[in-house]
Amino acid sequence: MNQLTQNDTAMDSEIISDMFPSAEIMRRLALNDSGFVFDPVNGRSFSANAVGLYVLRFLQHSSNANALLDAIEGDFEVTRAVAQRDIADFSGQLRKFLS
Repeated sequence: MNQLTQNDTAMDSEIISDMFPSAEIMRRLALNDSGFVFDPVNGRSFSANAVGLYVLRFLQHSSNANALLDAIEGDFEVTRAVAQRDIADFSGQLRKFLS
């Protein structure tokens, strides 16, 4: 495996474990089809765009970073680098919301 591939794999695994809240927190979020997100524990709500809603639904069922990136690349036709950047941005916003 070359250095670039090793770095990509490390980044992929960090996305879920280090950037997003725990699986328990993700599963408690209530989502609807229009992008409304509600956290019943802190009482906060917000709206997510189509990609944000896609990520939230994915993370409610799986914490596999590679699978998430593969799915976003395929379903939204973006590069892995763009998917990683967007996920990083979204996870930062989500952490603020859930804190």
